[in-house]
Amino acid sequence: MGQVTIYLDNELEQKMMAAAQAAHLSKSKWIACIIEQHITDEWPESISQLSGSWADFPSIDEIRSDMTNDAPRESL
Repeated sequence: MGQVTIYLDNELEQKMMAAAQAAHLSKSKWIACIIEQHITDEWPESISQLSGSWADFPSIDEIRSDMTNDAPRESL
């Protein structure tokens, strides 16, 4: 398991300690959870549940209906 050293000013350290205590986590575990939340490559469940929730959202065919053909590519 990796180990990281960080330096915080006093005010930020106090806020971090209060947040960790409120979450009933150690400082190390709280920081690890924050990092994990920010580097995840999946959408949160709350966002996934929004899929299909707009009844008036146009279908893909409606979105593409006014698209024109691409311009011809230049030969290489």
